[in-house]
Order: sequence, then structure tokens, then C-alpha cells
Amino acid sequence: MIYPNYDVIVVGAGHAGCEAAAAAANMGSKVLLVTMNMQTIAQMSCNPAMGGIAKGQIIREIDALGGYSGIVSDKSAIQFRMLNRSKGPAMWSPRTQNDRMLFAAEWRKKLEETLNIDFWQDMVTGLFVEDSRAVGVKTSMGVSFRCKSVILTNGTFLNGLIHIGEKQFGGGRTGEKAATGITEQLVDFGFESGRMKTGTPARIDGRSLDYSKMEEQFGDENPDKFSFSDTPYLTKQRSCFITYTNQKVHNVLQEGFEKSPMFTGRIQGLGPRYCPSIEDKISRFADRDRHQLFVEPEGWNTCEVYVNGFSSSLPEDIQYKAMRLIEGFEKVKMFRPGYAIEYDYFPPTQLSNTLETKLISGLYFAGQINGTTGYEEAACQGLMAGINAHRKINDLTSVVLSRSEAYIGVLIDDLITKGTDEPYRMFTSRAEFRTLLRQDNADVRLTPLGHAIGLATDESLDRVKSKVIDIERVMNLISGLSIPPDEVNPWLISLATGEINQRVKAKSLLLRPQIGIVDFIKSSATLKSAIELLNVDRLVIESAEINFKYQGYIDREQDLVDKMSRLEYVKLKVDFDYSQISSLSSEAKQKLSAIKPSTLGQAARISGVSPSDISVLLVYIGR
Repeated sequence: MIYPNYDVIVVGAGHAGCEAAAAAANMGSKVLLVTMNMQTIAQMSCNPAMGGIAKGQIIREIDALGGYSGIVSDKSAIQFRMLNRSKGPAMWSPRTQNDRMLFAAEWRKKLEETLNIDFWQDMVTGLFVEDSRAVGVKTSMGVSFRCKSVILTNGTFLNGLIHIGEKQFGGGRTGEKAATGITEQLVDFGFESGRMKTGTPARIDGRSLDYSKMEEQFGDENPDKFSFSDTPYLTKQRSCFITYTNQKVHNVLQEGFEKSPMFTGRIQGLGPRYCPSIEDKISRFADRDRHQLFVEPEGWNTCEVYVNGFSSSLPEDIQYKAMRLIEGFEKVKMFRPGYAIEYDYFPPTQLSNTLETKLISGLYFAGQINGTTGYEEAACQGLMAGINAHRKINDLTSVVLSRSEAYIGVLIDDLITKGTDEPYRMFTSRAEFRTLLRQDNADVRLTPLGHAIGLATDESLDRVKSKVIDIERVMNLISGLSIPPDEVNPWLISLATGEINQRVKAKSLLLRPQIGIVDFIKSSATLKSAIELLNVDRLVIESAEINFKYQGYIDREQDLVDKMSRLEYVKLKVDFDYSQISSLSSEAKQKLSAIKPSTLGQAARISGVSPSDISVLLVYIGR
């Protein structure tokens, strides 16, 4: 058989691999997606949910650029919640609970509908590299494929090792074998590798639970969605539930500590700081007598349940015994125990800001191979790797998002500049310009770019243009509309805010912190009739309110962006010899030589490079 040559080969069909393949193919590259199992494409290995704090912003950004994660999430959602509504809009984060099987099926459908994507089920065991350039892959079947670029998105499969108590066995996920060969070859090429650890809870039978003893967690009354396209809104939702561990549960779990691979040293890799196992929680937070657990359904038509917060690598009998002491779990039946998994990763400081490796041209890393954790973090890396792989082989300029443009830019800059020795997770606190990087304006920020590079559709760009015009129409209306006192004073009194004694502009009332635009419209016939005449979407009205209320903060952040961006325009040569600059500190020389920043702005963010070192560089390059 003669196998065709490809422009881009993507290794792994998890969240990173799927977005990478779709992006490169939709931009015109001929893509081969290689996966060890065609039945587990886009598998939700951990919890059946997308988005959350800062992660929801990332999904919106992927969608705005032309990726698929938002669309697939909407089509497989069983619940939608906007988190952090009680805080400012920079913190609002969309989240869906998803049907695990439907999510994977929708992803596979999207990929099969995408022209230019071929599939191959096999394990990639090595790369073909010629003149320090990736030119193909070889598989366990002895098949070779040639290409112009390779994207590795191996997830937890590189030399994956599963731990359940004292038992350990090779695997990249429960029931699936580990991938071997790639790590060893990359190390031979000069790459540095490390080990990380993650874990997942037991899956249980929802028919065996007593939900009457738990707190019901409903979805939003008026659910939103991820995608800015015409994906459907949810018309019905499934509830999640909340319960808690207790001291009896903790006592039973502690019985198994002597067999825990975490405490006996069998697990060497560091686990995620912000998603610790249940045994780690009760060890680190011994003063707490209970921990919150989220009981999450796995789909519309299954009784399988995910116990969020009960990740564990303890022996299965200990897990089972402890679970039966949880309120509502007294008769619980287990489908499979929780487990921990160790896997290889490559410190991401070995990458450029396009996610291309510095050692091998045309080789890109995306997802957990870079030390991240989470579907959303993986998906956005895959998207950017796919974009840049396509553009490089077509001699086009690379696409790099700045920290002020997107959470995606923050994530990639953090990885390549600071590196990570524990699974990296995105938070709103990592973004210094989060008032600019809101979930509601991701399309306005990024769709023009997505369209310009050939990824976002004409319809998407037209939708953004219309949205910008509609927001301006709403803001102009509110700025010019006067509200009579008798219409709103009873409402203002109920809010414990001052009455008005003459007609005032709607804008001045909206700027009061107690007043939200939705209730304002309900309480003012004048405003309601005027808004109805505009015939605009409720999300447009919400965006207009945010622009009004937070304009001062937005302008202040934009001024800071403008000042800081000056350093981003000062380019540094990749082969710059920092050792020759005697005025630099020794640590700065070491860090700058290792990371090879592309701009002075990136250099300034490297841990160990001081402001005085930046001043020295400015002087040295004549600035």
C-alpha cells in the first residue's frame, strides 16, 4: 500500500489533537489524525463538563477564532451555569455539564465533516527527523507517513502508569494502553522530560444514590451557551447535586494511607495543586471536618455518575468503604474505582511562542505534553499549534496572541516564559488584563483575527459587526433617554437607593451599583418600550451595561496595555548571546540563554530577570 504524504500529522485525538486537526484542515492543510483508538476521539477522561472559572473564557475564545469546542459543548450540554455572577463581569465564567458520550460523538461528527482530514488508528512510536526538521512519523504497525509538520498531543499516554493502591499497570487511561517510544527518542534529540501526575474519581451507579439527602444544584433559569454561532439554547436541563465528606469518611480513607502510592513514594510526579485527591485534601487540610463533593450526571440517558472532588488512588476497597459513609451514598454501587496516573511531559520552556519546539523545526507540542491540565487548556493549545503549523508550511507569518488579547495568550506566554513543574491550570487571577478579556467580548476581540487567517467564517464576522453596531445603538439610547420619577421611584426605594425628583438620564441610574439593566427594563415602561423597538439580543444589552458600568476600569487597563506593549515591539534575536553582556546578572544570563525570549516584554516576565537587567538590555540594543 502506498500511503499519501500530508501537510500536518496530528498525534493524539484528545481535545488538543481534535482542535489542531480541525484548525489546520479548515485553513487548507491536508491533515492526518493518528489515534490509538477511533472509539475514544475527544473522550472526556475526567469530569463531564466544559468551562468554569477562566476556562469558560478560553472556550469562548476558541469559538471566536473558529474552533469547534464551543459548538460541540453546546450540542452536548445537559446543564448551563454562569459562574461568579455575584462578582464583577471580568470574573463571570460560563460552564456546561455535558453528556460524555454525546460530546465525543459530536466531536467525531465535526471532524468527519471537515474536509482535508484523514484518520489512522495506530500508535505512533517515533518521528522522522531530517536536518533538524520533522518530516514524518512511524507507527507500531510498521507504517510510515511523511509530512511537512507534526503536532504531538499525547495527553497522559506517554509512558503512562496507572496506580490503584499498591497495584500499578501501564496505561494512558483506564482500559487503554500507554504510548511508548516517543519520549525516549525526544530525549535522545536533546529534549528535557519530566513526570507529572493526575487522578480521577470513581464512577458510580446513580440508581443507588439517595438524592433527597443532597443539595440540588440547578442550571441557570435562562441558560446561555458557549458558541457565538446559532447553536441551540438548552430548553431542559439535568440537575447536579452537592454532598459532603465527614470525619468518618476521613478516618476510613486514612486507613489506606499506608497503601497509597502518593504517601509511599511510588508516585514521583507532581499532581495538580488546585484539584488534589481526596487523600491529599484530608492530609493537607487536617483541620477541616468535611469537604464538598459535586455529584454530576454523565449524560441524558445513563445512570453513571461522576463524583467531583473524590479523586483518589487508594485501594478500591477503601474507596468503596469510605464512599458508603457519605450522606446519600449509603447504598452506593461502584462502576469502577478512581485511580492516579503518571505520565511524561516536556517542560514548555523548550517551545517558541507558536508552540513549535526550539530543537526541531516543524514539530509542535500541545496539551498535557506541555504540563497543563484541563480540556480547555489543551484545546486552545491545539488550536494555536494547528494554526501555526499550517501557516509555517505555507510561509505565512505566525499567529501569536498577546496577554492583553486573550486568556490563550496568557496561558501560552506563562508556559514558554515561566515553565511549570506541576500541572498548569488557568485562573482569572493569572491575567493582568482580565477586565478586557471578558467572556462576553471574546468574539469582538478575536473573530476578526480568526477571519483574517481563514478560520472564522464570513457569517461569524458579519455577526460580530452587527453585534458591535447593536451595542452602540443600546448605549446611545440609554445615554439619551430620560426616565420620569413616578415610573421608577417605588423600585428605587425597594433597592435602598436614592429616589429621583425630576426626569434623569437612564445612564445615570444605570451607573448606580444597585441597579442592573434587566430589572431596570422590567421596572421602567419608558426604557422597556425603547429597548423593544431596537429589537436586540439580551446578550447585546448585557454587554452594553458592562461597557457603561466598567468604562473607567476598561480605559485604565487599556492605558496600561499601551504602555506595556512598547516592550513587546522590541524584538530580540533568537541567537542573541547574553553571556557577552557583563552588566547582566548571572541568573539573568542563564535564564535568558535558556528561554531565548522573542521580545523584551517576554524577557521582562522571566522569573529571575530583574528590571535592572531589562534596563541593561535596552541600553545594549540602543533603546
